[in-house]
Amino acid sequence: MNHSEILSKVDHTLLAQTATWEDIRQLCDDGIRYRTASVCIPPCYVKQAKDYVKDQLAVCTVIGFPNGNHTTAAKVFETRDALNNGADEIDMVINIGALKAGDYTYVQNEIEELKKTCKDKVLKVIIETCLLTEEEKVKMCEIVTNAKADFIKTSTGFSSAGATFEDVALFAAHVGPNIKIKAAGGISSFEDAEKFISLGADRLGTSRLVKIEKSL
Repeated sequence: MNHSEILSKVDHTLLAQTATWEDIRQLCDDGIRYRTASVCIPPCYVKQAKDYVKDQLAVCTVIGFPNGNHTTAAKVFETRDALNNGADEIDMVINIGALKAGDYTYVQNEIEELKKTCKDKVLKVIIETCLLTEEEKVKMCEIVTNAKADFIKTSTGFSSAGATFEDVALFAAHVGPNIKIKAAGGISSFEDAEKFISLGADRLGTSRLVKIEKSL
């Protein structure tokens, strides 16, 4: 794959606590220039970013981020607010504690509630693979499939590790046919990006690839 094809699958991401509007505006400019799939930004900047990019670029934001242990009602409110502000895509964090406790009904119901709120907008489900056992990862493939979300996503990028080739391959082997895969966290080269795509990833959450492309 050439760089343009890879960048078209990138959610160009900036979620740092210190991010200013000027940083986000530059991210949007780069997303438009390099034709990334979206920019993934904090909820507080969604309206400003959407007003800025209009229809030139999809705007993605995060819900229940980064720990996932907000109440379902809070996540639904965050999602509705983001959509009202113009968000095109929602990346939610599951309640990892509920998963660890074996409360699979809670986890699935929460995803279903957010998908119902998103309607035809894209919902990606972050499961934070670095905190899960292989059994839990496989279970989440089943839950995300049953909940009819759009994507399963590896990581927030704010925990102990990011995406691995093994986890993307595991997802590809266990998700249903209508569930896409997003690898995020620690993707630092076009070579690694291409391997993630070859293993089954449809999206890549990263800021580094655009930076590399700008330096060429």
